[in-house]
Amino acid sequence: MRGSKVSKRYAKALLSLGREDGNYGAYGENLQEFSGFCELNGEFADVITNQVFSLDDRREILAAVLGKSAFSGTMRNFLYLLLDKNRIGAIHEIAEHYEKLTDDLSSIARAEIVTTRPLKSDEQDRLEKVLGDLTSKNIRIEVREDKSLIGGIIVKIGDLVLDGSIRAQLEGLKESLKRGEYN
Repeated sequence: MRGSKVSKRYAKALLSLGREDGNYGAYGENLQEFSGFCELNGEFADVITNQVFSLDDRREILAAVLGKSAFSGTMRNFLYLLLDKNRIGAIHEIAEHYEKLTDDLSSIARAEIVTTRPLKSDEQDRLEKVLGDLTSKNIRIEVREDKSLIGGIIVKIGDLVLDGSIRAQLEGLKESLKRGEYN
């Protein structure tokens, strides 16, 4: 819980800087890029987060990596600050919070779609439009397959869950039968 609050605070601070200088989109891309780099290069992430190594050594290693990037001075300073405050290990959480904040700023909602099979592009486009009309936001869809659904679809947008799966319909029918509604 505490780590999450700290991550949100750092994400908000970077967003505030990004809104001031107009580069909040680029900062988000840089955060995602650095987070992905850490994920792909576990040894690098282990070294820069391990306090067994001196801060100077970790700064040197981070500087070598950042020297090969096109990150702005603000973004580099942000990463150095995370390193100095021993928060660089929270880069994934910070990137996630930052993405949520920029989505809110840009009126974007993320929808998780659970189906039994992949959606065709025209189905996905129609679903994006319908959900966009429903939420009055631009929708970004992530589709996940779950063979246990039998059929139908489940849509999750934030706290809103629309369950149109056959499994849910069968459960509803089962409950109705138990209550004696179909005599």
